[in-house]
Amino acid sequence: MDAVFTTTNRMDRIRTSIESLRNEIISHPLYHIIQDVEDLKIFMKYHVYAVWDFMSLLKALQSGLTCTSYPWFPVGSANTRFLINEIVVGEESDVDENGIRMSHFELYLQAMKQAGASASSIETFIKVLQLTNDFDGAFNAANTPRAAQNFVTNTFDVIGTGKAHVQAAVFTFGREDLIPGMFMELVRDLHQKFPESIGTFKYYLERHIEVDGDHHSHLAIEMTTELCGDDDQKWNEAEQATVLSLKHRKLLWDGAYDEIRARRN
Repeated sequence: MDAVFTTTNRMDRIRTSIESLRNEIISHPLYHIIQDVEDLKIFMKYHVYAVWDFMSLLKALQSGLTCTSYPWFPVGSANTRFLINEIVVGEESDVDENGIRMSHFELYLQAMKQAGASASSIETFIKVLQLTNDFDGAFNAANTPRAAQNFVTNTFDVIGTGKAHVQAAVFTFGREDLIPGMFMELVRDLHQKFPESIGTFKYYLERHIEVDGDHHSHLAIEMTTELCGDDDQKWNEAEQATVLSLKHRKLLWDGAYDEIRARRN
């Protein structure tokens, strides 16, 4: 019982340390400044980079916690293998509103195209990155917004640590546990302001609220708890990385907000 209690306290400490930042993100003025489809296009131009690098963080976790090469050997605990594989299935091969299998990133690109938002920036970024593995060159070629560049860079810094407990904490508190509350605010406004011409985007948001809120966030919390265990250093590293990731999320939202506001002037 003592170990469970101690672990619970450590998890609560992370929640306390990020509470203020989390609230700033969930109540960010960005959601309310989106008044028309042109505003939404700007938001999507920034957000699509977070959708893409989420998949990279997810696959880094799967690579570290399971055997993804051959010959196969058991890696880590079967419980963490189950947790990460369960999340991967839902994120990498979910269904769109018509029941067609696709990743959430591909679903987002579909939503962008339906809304008339250009996906050329993220598509150029991915194409150049695949050819060169040069992030700076890909950012420049794609004219990626600075806030999105910094967000992606931080995500890959987390991946680059090679520390599963750090990656899991950022994945849990910077993504899965954050997304439902963040998207709820956006969905409320979208239902009031926009027609069904952005139905796929609404479906994407509502799907994340449903899946992340009801299932994936709980799996991610369990995964992070198991990976950090009773190691104080791991919990401290997890907390520091989580705080930094949330700061970058706020800056990403700030960037989109500033560009939308500048459009009005």
